[in-house]
Amino acid sequence: MRQFSYQKVISVSDPYDVLVVGGGPAGLAAAIASGRNGARTALVERYGFLGGSATASLVGPFMTSFSGDGRTQIVRGVFDEVVRRMEDLGGAIHPSKVEAGSPYAAYQTFGHAHVTPFDSETLKVVAADMVLSAGVTLYLHTSFVDPMMDTTSLTGAVVHSKSGLQGLAARVVVDCSGDGDVAFRAGAPMMHGRTGDGLMQPMTMFFKVSQVNQAKVDEYVRADPEANAWRLFGALVDEARSRGEFPIERDKLNLFLQPGGRDWRVNVSRVSGVDGTRVEDLTRAEVEGRKQVRDLMTFFRRYLPGFEDAVLLETAAQIGIRETRRITGEYVLTTDDLKYGRHFPDVVALGGYPIDIHPPTGGGGGLAEARRLGLTTANAYEIPYRALVPRGVEQLLVAGRCLSATHEAAGATRVMSTSMAVGQAAGTAAALSAKAAVAPRRMDVRALQATLTAQGAVLEVPVPV
Repeated sequence: MRQFSYQKVISVSDPYDVLVVGGGPAGLAAAIASGRNGARTALVERYGFLGGSATASLVGPFMTSFSGDGRTQIVRGVFDEVVRRMEDLGGAIHPSKVEAGSPYAAYQTFGHAHVTPFDSETLKVVAADMVLSAGVTLYLHTSFVDPMMDTTSLTGAVVHSKSGLQGLAARVVVDCSGDGDVAFRAGAPMMHGRTGDGLMQPMTMFFKVSQVNQAKVDEYVRADPEANAWRLFGALVDEARSRGEFPIERDKLNLFLQPGGRDWRVNVSRVSGVDGTRVEDLTRAEVEGRKQVRDLMTFFRRYLPGFEDAVLLETAAQIGIRETRRITGEYVLTTDDLKYGRHFPDVVALGGYPIDIHPPTGGGGGLAEARRLGLTTANAYEIPYRALVPRGVEQLLVAGRCLSATHEAAGATRVMSTSMAVGQAAGTAAALSAKAAVAPRRMDVRALQATLTAQGAVLEVPVPV
């Protein structure tokens, strides 16, 4: 490959206390938490809106924020405030009101009690309002380029926008890029995909449909009350596949009713063998994903009761990505940690969503396959602060799906509600670290835990009844 050396002198901002890279679920929670804790905070987001996977990729609903037994909401804080603000605008249903097996949960039961249906457009408005109200300086249409470094310590980031290249100086950087871009380019050790072969979970092109006859869908589901409705839809997939009319490597339909009861969010397409950190693979995935949406719309209208006249509303601006890089942190979260509900003295967030792994090749997988393999989780599990701290790089924290966890454990912690809990922890830690002029690696975790608890986060695992 030919090489070209490029050098440019750019302007650098006055130092922010905290710079958050990426405005997805983890990033918006981190920025809000940092700003509310008195830090001069900047948030960089490459799109013209916040929300990341929840908006640009149309991923939803928010998976459960409750404990495994469905009795206790364990993700609160910023997440709960976002949901309640959307609910006030008619753009969400609070998870306490959503039962497993309902159309809002794709008729699924295991792992789907108390999901949060929400409208992506409402989230864009609420997220921006909350970030700006926290005093955060927002840089939309701005992409991370490279870290600014002083030996092994981050001093900010080079970013690019329509204004050109510029440097944003910061005392602490929080990487919420989803792919661990900042940590990777700063030289932090990383894990990539599945142990052994590096293969990653498939991508999914989400889309929304309208003009569905809900009464007809309900009639189809009620016609066989002994059957699981989700499996009834699976039988339609089997029938279509037997006729060569369902070429996608997926054996079930994930159809989530939206707030308002008119539109449906669809999680069915599957693009395997792609790496979200390679532009060639991302390009192929986008093209293939939209082709699959076209095929799925043909299938829906032909086979799915109530969808005969369904209309495609939109495909996601970006394909949904389940997995790419993960940092190797001061602690690597494992399946045993989740299975046995291991206690960590430095706990900063809880999760209750079970392990959900879609195999890198072929169909099937998901929650049922993880259970079959014995990859179970406790009623609730803890996420330690050390899983947010990358090895070998200073003044950097990481939140979101790229936190320090094994391939299997990340199958549980990657979901958006948990990512927001981790984001709040990272943003709070960054603010406290900057104010105390202490490296994040050496900050007072007890002070962090006390601050998180005072601001609505739940750190104590509920006892199953």
